[in-house]
Amino acid sequence: MIKGIILIGGPMKGTRFRPLSLELPKPLFPVAGFPMIYHHIEACSKVPDLKEVLLIGFYQPNAALNHFIMEVHQEFKLQVRYFQEYQALGTAGGLYHFRDQILAGNPEAFFVMNADVCGDFPLNEMLEFHRKTGNGDTHTMLGTEATQQQSLNYGCIVENKDTHEVVHYVEKPGSYVSSIINCGTYLFSPDIMKYLAAAFQKNQENFCTDSIESSLSPSTKECIFLESEIFMDLASTGKLFVYQTTNFWSQVKSAGATIYANRHYLAIYHRTHPDRLAKNGEGKPTIIGDVYIHPSASVHESATLGPNVTVGKNVVIGEGVRVRESLVLEGSTILDHTLILYSIIGWNSVVGSWSRVEGTPNDPNPNKPFAKLEVSDLFNSEGKLNPSITVIGSNVQIPSEVVILNSLVLPHKDLGRSYKNQIIL
Repeated sequence: MIKGIILIGGPMKGTRFRPLSLELPKPLFPVAGFPMIYHHIEACSKVPDLKEVLLIGFYQPNAALNHFIMEVHQEFKLQVRYFQEYQALGTAGGLYHFRDQILAGNPEAFFVMNADVCGDFPLNEMLEFHRKTGNGDTHTMLGTEATQQQSLNYGCIVENKDTHEVVHYVEKPGSYVSSIINCGTYLFSPDIMKYLAAAFQKNQENFCTDSIESSLSPSTKECIFLESEIFMDLASTGKLFVYQTTNFWSQVKSAGATIYANRHYLAIYHRTHPDRLAKNGEGKPTIIGDVYIHPSASVHESATLGPNVTVGKNVVIGEGVRVRESLVLEGSTILDHTLILYSIIGWNSVVGSWSRVEGTPNDPNPNKPFAKLEVSDLFNSEGKLNPSITVIGSNVQIPSEVVILNSLVLPHKDLGRSYKNQIIL
């Protein structure tokens, strides 16, 4: 038996994802028509003998999460359960805290996936590789190649090219170590729990020793981090291997990254779910490239959508509208002859007629092999807003005949004029 575990984090993080995360937990944000972690669960459903997926995080259970769990259970016939941490426990603390639930049924191995990554997850290939390289007590991490400069922003893996054993691992090094980076997707044998137990015990001892002389928070003794406490120790022991993929992979740290992820998931639909993509036809809008339109959406036949557009539930798109490289979320209305480029239109927002909402793409440099999406700071060194996609929060009213360019608009705003390179609070 194989299990899948998705680490979904909690509300204390995700500030770069605002204002979108103000309305909905980041893991449930829709990308290519489905919640972000739906794509993880769908990948898990294609692994033979994987019958259970555990979600671990410290979000309070709510109606949206419960409804999502019920839907994916019915669709994929998988047992999906959510385990709530009592506090943020790091990337491995939750695995150790819920070890009894994870090891119930004596699984051969279990996948662990971070919710804030997206990609064409090669889980079956990882499992096959894992079985070939190990004897029941080894562990496999997914790696991909990045540019030398960008590798400094990730965990870097040095491997033995012949055996694929990880001989050295450094999290976000200060100088170049390796161009193979950690993708945040792992396949662990149950043997990993002894390393988590050792890290837990070490943290307990350090806390008892240090807390007398320092102001360490009691919460720190429960936190365990895979990257800094487990992988660095496992490297060069013969227990940790890397499976390198050339498939699409990216982090989703910021709102702008969802545009990039949306594009690639729509492209994946060509191979896996061509029925999800909108098609041209009489009485239908003009479709260019890959476009997802929810069946409940109403799109005027004179509108032009694409490439790389997702239109959510109950969206209304009027006459002559042009949408490209954008997400239009549930309940929004785009009135006649409006232009939407590189933008996210939040839930239940209204964009007036003859308006223009436009952002600046931040795609990887196409001239650099293995370049990844840049995760830039919101502001540059001069304190000015960096050009990026435009994000319109929920329940925003944009009047007719205005231009919103490279701006972030928080929820429940009633705009009265044009804005450029601003955060509208």
